[in-house]
Amino acid sequence: MEVVEEQKDIGDVASLQADAQDAPVIRLVNLILVNGLEAGASDLHIEPFEKVLRVRYRVDGILEETKSPPKSVQSALISRLKIMSGLDISEHRLPQDGRFRIRFKGREIDFRMSILPTYYGEKVVMRVLDKSNLSLDLEKLGFEPQPMQAFKDALALPFGMILVTGPTGSGKTTTLYSALHKLNQIDCNIVTVEDPVEYELYGINQVQAQSQIGLTFAAGLRSILRQDPDIVMIGEIRDEETADIAVKAALTGHLVLSTLHTNDASSVFTRLTDMGLEPFLVQSSVALAAAQRLLRKVCVDCKEPIRVPSDVLERIQFHGLEDGETPAFVRGRGCNKCKGTGYRGRLAVIEAMPNYPEMQDLVLHRAASTQLKEVAIQCGLKTLRQNALSKAAKGQTTIEEVLRVTAAD
Repeated sequence: MEVVEEQKDIGDVASLQADAQDAPVIRLVNLILVNGLEAGASDLHIEPFEKVLRVRYRVDGILEETKSPPKSVQSALISRLKIMSGLDISEHRLPQDGRFRIRFKGREIDFRMSILPTYYGEKVVMRVLDKSNLSLDLEKLGFEPQPMQAFKDALALPFGMILVTGPTGSGKTTTLYSALHKLNQIDCNIVTVEDPVEYELYGINQVQAQSQIGLTFAAGLRSILRQDPDIVMIGEIRDEETADIAVKAALTGHLVLSTLHTNDASSVFTRLTDMGLEPFLVQSSVALAAAQRLLRKVCVDCKEPIRVPSDVLERIQFHGLEDGETPAFVRGRGCNKCKGTGYRGRLAVIEAMPNYPEMQDLVLHRAASTQLKEVAIQCGLKTLRQNALSKAAKGQTTIEEVLRVTAAD
């Protein structure tokens, strides 16, 4: 009985391989990829349900559904993607990760693929990594004056830790890569440990973390520190061990850049002490804590000015623009170019909190993040909400989008 089972399984794999190489399936996969790229998607989702196979694209941070392929091609379609990514097509029960590259309109585009077994089959999510869209010029990221200056001052320091926080897909990696690009000089040894390496940068030594063989962030970081680095970038500080080595590296003359998952900049200090680090180490190592989000830009083809009542401005705590310009709030009417949404493209908004001397006593005494934020605002910090409102007042995004993405101070 078991032998028959085994043969059936082998037959299945062979037929899957044959189906996946079938011309209509190849065309269908190419169509899904090309449509996603033309829509400007950052992620492509292929989701199996009982009677349908759903395809969705994440465009400007919002998921939208597109035409679904027939349920009957599910296994062949997923097998084709596995073959492209060099994954095991006979494995259906475990998650798998891979990547592949295609040429599209003369550009090379990488796809990072993640496969997750769900109740009705395997769900595939592909993250689009398009180097040509990567703007590595810090100046062009469009930060407001205060965070831009704070960021530049921190990058000029000989040592210390620069931490960028924010949810997944908020552009943290792009900001860090832009910072590395600015620091990337011939007299500087820059080493990174990332999981995964998203974009390859010339002149920077990038290490791919692989926890399954013991090459964790902490292990990679230990080895990097024996490589005579000037600047170190760690993909993410996830645990006490990594945090501990990163802090010690920052205190022994290295500039350390990394990301952390918190809601705002002031929470960085409390998160590190929660991880088990001594407050005096946190206080003396962190040079800058930043929090970043991405806002949808108003569609340039259908934007129109709007008048915002003063009571609304008061409620959202809008205090006017720094340089005394008159605010020009807008909204997108919705047109063919933006598919009726009123938004097209995204821009980064960041809150950058240097380690002000006035905050240091509070950090030592494990003060709450709200206290740290209050003191930082008195020292000249512009919060995420304030920076986002400045962008809305300059006609780059809408008040609705600011309220959707940022929290009140």
